Amino acid sequence: MKMFNKFAAASLLSMLLAGAAWANETVNINTADAATLDRVLVNIGPAKADAIIAHRREHGAFRSVEQLAMVKGVGLRTVELNRDRIELGSAPTRTPAPRPAGAAAGPATMQR
Repeated sequence: MKMFNKFAAASLLSMLLAGAAWANETVNINTADAATLDRVLVNIGPAKADAIIAHRREHGAFRSVEQLAMVKGVGLRTVELNRDRIELGSAPTRTPAPRPAGAAAGPATMQR
């Protein structure tokens, strides 16, 4: 019986340490690809990872962790479970389309 208790305690300790190591990995939700989101985030599979990327493309970078809950299929509970795994670095900047030659730089002003 003592041998079993020692084995159980050692197994539990190793699982806790392994879980802590996995929890240390973080992901930038503004730059990560779907495979990384799927691997690092809890309760996020391939379909939700794709939805996160689609939402990011359509609406721009996430400005807060809570905005992740606006993605279809991702709820506040999932956001809370992943809060320590999520980073909010800046997304690649979008450059504005070049102006045609001769276009006014600012709003037109009326002169009298």
